[in-house]
Amino acid sequence: MNIDQLRKLCLSFPSATEQIQWGDDLLFKVAGKMFAITPLEPARVWLSLKVTPENFAELTERPGIIPAPYLARAKWIALESRDALSAAELATLLRSSYDLVLAKLPRKTRDAILHGKSRASVNPRVPHKRNRHRSPASRKRAR
Repeated sequence: MNIDQLRKLCLSFPSATEQIQWGDDLLFKVAGKMFAITPLEPARVWLSLKVTPENFAELTERPGIIPAPYLARAKWIALESRDALSAAELATLLRSSYDLVLAKLPRKTRDAILHGKSRASVNPRVPHKRNRHRSPASRKRAR
């Protein structure tokens, strides 16, 4: 799987976005939480993604797959080369990574994603309308 195929697959997931961060790393996120990372420049690892604890133990025993630097404690693996996994197995693991991150999101955000709401409605950094412009006097009256 090359970078274009990886981008196409990851961005096909509901509300998935991409972002360049830390200089030259391409991150794939859902509601601001990352589920896959790939460097855009040559590096020691080709792709990092989240897996279940069971898959983490199994996959890190395979050649070409290591615990992800800085993220292994959160059960992330890193592929040292593009051929460490078959394209079909990698696609399954990427979807699983997306699903694991999605499952940890607040229920309201998760429901908005699953029901096809706009991306703005699933952004956890958008302030809630109710609290945006209330003056201290109106807050006292509300009590």
